[in-house]
Amino acid sequence: MKKIKALIVAGVVATCCLGCANEVPEAENVEVPDERYLGESIEDHVLFPSSSEGLIGDTMPFYDDGTFNIFFLADQRDGKQGYHPWGLMQTKDFTTYEDCGIVINYADDVEDQDIALGTGSVIKGNDGKYHAFYTGHNDMFEPKEAVMHAVSSDLKNWEKIPEDTLYAGDVYSQNDFRDPYVFYTDSENCYSMLVATRKDNMGVIARYTSTDLKNWEDAGVFFENDMGTDSNLECPTLLEYQGKWYLSFSDQWPHRLVHYRISDRFDGPFEIPDRDIFDCNGFYAGRMETDGENLYIVGWNGTKKSHTDSEEYDWGGNMVTHLLKKHEDGSLAPVLNPEIEALLSNEIKAEPVKMSQSASFDDGSISFSGEKYEMAGFKELSGSYIVSTTVKDFDKEGMFGFCFNTNEENVGRLNIIFNAANSRIEFYNGSNIMERSAQSYVDYDIADKDELNISMMIADGVVCMYVNDEIAFTTRMYLSQASDWGVFSIGSKACFEHIRVCK
Repeated sequence: MKKIKALIVAGVVATCCLGCANEVPEAENVEVPDERYLGESIEDHVLFPSSSEGLIGDTMPFYDDGTFNIFFLADQRDGKQGYHPWGLMQTKDFTTYEDCGIVINYADDVEDQDIALGTGSVIKGNDGKYHAFYTGHNDMFEPKEAVMHAVSSDLKNWEKIPEDTLYAGDVYSQNDFRDPYVFYTDSENCYSMLVATRKDNMGVIARYTSTDLKNWEDAGVFFENDMGTDSNLECPTLLEYQGKWYLSFSDQWPHRLVHYRISDRFDGPFEIPDRDIFDCNGFYAGRMETDGENLYIVGWNGTKKSHTDSEEYDWGGNMVTHLLKKHEDGSLAPVLNPEIEALLSNEIKAEPVKMSQSASFDDGSISFSGEKYEMAGFKELSGSYIVSTTVKDFDKEGMFGFCFNTNEENVGRLNIIFNAANSRIEFYNGSNIMERSAQSYVDYDIADKDELNISMMIADGVVCMYVNDEIAFTTRMYLSQASDWGVFSIGSKACFEHIRVCK
C-alpha cells in the first residue's frame, strides 16, 4: 500500500514541482516592509565553527577541568605533501569557542610515518601528563598507518615519542590501522586502546591493553561489524554514562552514518538500539564525550565539491555538535542544546512575503489545503538563526517540508522533505526531485505521530534540524544564507503552527 501511495505522490510532484509553470499554483505577493533580510542586524553567533587553520575534519573531544577540548584534523587544502595536522578548539558550553590553532603538526620529512596525521584521542594519564595517540599516515609506506604517541603538560605544546609507535600485528590489516581511542577502567586496572582496523576482510575494532601508555599488548577483536556489510568502523569511542556503556563508530561505506551500541559492561555484549543512528550522512565521524552531567557527540558537516550546493559532499567542513538525551531504556537521542536556544532568543516577526492562494496564514501559522503544490515564502536569512514550528494535521501519506533558494515557480532548489509515503526524511539538493536521488535521508515513520516538533539551526551554510527530540538531520546548504526560504506541501494537508524565527 505504501509503495502505491508513494507513486501517487511522486506523480503529483512530477506534475506540479518540476518546472511546469502553468501547473504550479501562483504564489501571491504579500505586502511587507522593504528590507531584504529577515530581522535586524544582530551579532552572529558561531553555531558550526571552522578554524583559521583550516576546515574541520575528524574531531577528538576531551573534557578536562571544566573545558571541552576539541582536537580536530585541520583540512588545510593547501596542496602540501603533509596534511591534516591536529588543531584545537576549546569551549565551555558549545556556544563560544577559542581557536588555539595547530597543536600537533605533521612531520617535515616525506619519509616519516606521520607526514600526514589521522584521528586519535587524548587522555590524562595516572602520571599527571596528557597523552595523545594519533594515526601516522604515509601513502609511500607499507604499512601506511600506525598509532603514534605524544605527551604534553598543557594540551597545547606536545612532544612526539616516535619510539612508541605501534604497528598492526599480522592478524590485522597493515594499511587500515587507525583512529585510536584510549580509556582507563578501574575494574581491569589498565588502559585500553580501541583501533579501527580489518581482520579476515571485515571491519573490526581491535583492543590493546597497557599499564604505562607506552607498551601495548593485543587483546584481540573487541567488536566486529554487525551491520551486514564489511565496512570499516571508523573513529570509535567508548565511555560510561549514567550506568550504561556506549560504543560509537562511523561506517566508512556504504551509508557513512554514525552508529552506537549499548552495554552494561565496557566489554559488552553490545545491543543495537531500535534507532542506532543520530543523524543522516551530513554528519560524520562523531565522537562522544561527557562532563559527567551532559553527553555530547561531536562531528563534522562536509563542504560540497566546488562549494556548490548541487554537488556531492567533500571531506571536512564545519564542526557540528549534538547534545544527547538518555531515555529510560538506555537509548540516546540528539536534541537542541538549550544553551544555544538561550543564546538565540531574540524573536523576529516572521510573515510570509508570498503564499499560494489556497494556503492561509493566521497568527504565525501556515495551513495548506492539500492542493497540488502549495508554499509560503519568507524573507532571506543572513546570519545565525533558530527556526521552530510544530507541524500538525498532516496527511500521513503525504509530502511536506522546508524549501530554500526558490526558483521562479516558487519551488526550492534545496528541499528538506518529510516523505511520509516512504517513511523517510529526505534532502534534495535540486528542485527536480524526480530526477535526483535524495542526497541525504533517514528512516522516520510519521504514521503514528500526531505532531512534529521541529527546531532548525541555520548558520554558516549548515542547516541542522531536530525532530521530536528523536533524530537530527544535518545538511550543507550554502544558499540557506542570503536566500529566501519557506514551507511547502505537495498534495497534502498540513499546518505549520507558530513558526518562530529567533536570532
